[in-house]
Amino acid sequence: MSVLIVGSTALDSIKTPKAENPRLLGGSASHAAVAASFFAPTKLVGVVGEDFPKKYIQLYKKHKIHLEGLQILPGKTFHWSGEYEVNMNNRRTLETELGVFETFNPRLPVAYQKSDFVLLANIAPSLQHHVLTQMKKPKFVVADTMDLWLNIALPDLLKLLKRVDGFVLNDSEARQLTQEDNIMAALKKIHKLGPKYVIIKKGEHGAILSTKAGLFVSPAYPLHRVVDPTGAGDSFVGGMMGYLSTAKGSVDNNIRRAMIYGSVVASFCCEGFGLNFTTKITRPAIEARVKELERLTRF
Repeated sequence: MSVLIVGSTALDSIKTPKAENPRLLGGSASHAAVAASFFAPTKLVGVVGEDFPKKYIQLYKKHKIHLEGLQILPGKTFHWSGEYEVNMNNRRTLETELGVFETFNPRLPVAYQKSDFVLLANIAPSLQHHVLTQMKKPKFVVADTMDLWLNIALPDLLKLLKRVDGFVLNDSEARQLTQEDNIMAALKKIHKLGPKYVIIKKGEHGAILSTKAGLFVSPAYPLHRVVDPTGAGDSFVGGMMGYLSTAKGSVDNNIRRAMIYGSVVASFCCEGFGLNFTTKITRPAIEARVKELERLTRF
């Protein structure tokens, strides 16, 4: 099966204490789609401007990402500029230019509307709603979010949670959404809002999955050096969805292993700026790191 990914497609200018790289391929859909493409046919829905470099279109095609849903409109591509502190965990936004993304209206080609696995990557909840209204009985839908939508679009987000199977957010967002300092208490409240599967991302400390079957703690692959963590969370959920879409059996039986694959792809993302390193890895390299992570966590 294939996976449909809808989200932002952007140009990122990233600065760290050791280097600076302008106008790299970025956005939630870009990172998630490349990660998913290692496991399954991937369909991308997004919007870019006329200034979007052709080399990035070719990069999508290199990963066999279907681009019928990528709109190219007059104007400029969404551009984000940010700077990381020495610890590589804290960052601040220097500049945001929405460009054509400001009026983004996701339109699904007919062939996309029957997709079984759907990732609503980080975009406004109203747009995620709009995508779901165009779908025809998807098998498994996961939505990602961020603190911005909790601040300015909470009613839309709460409505969305009643329509999705899985929900992904980080630990600070979980606390903000539920007003609970304890993650276990927060998970219980989030389930009551609708999702059967809740994943809380904890960055370098991995992720926690909560389902009716119980909890699963997914470790992060340990890295000796982090170059740029931008897009790691999107790579994690993209890799997870890509693996799930082609795994035999039920989601319940496969989602834990899918999270491990997502964690591994995210680790590669952190070893280069933007998508520079992720786009150079291979499936055998992913498998080797999964085996190593299994060895490290078995007891």
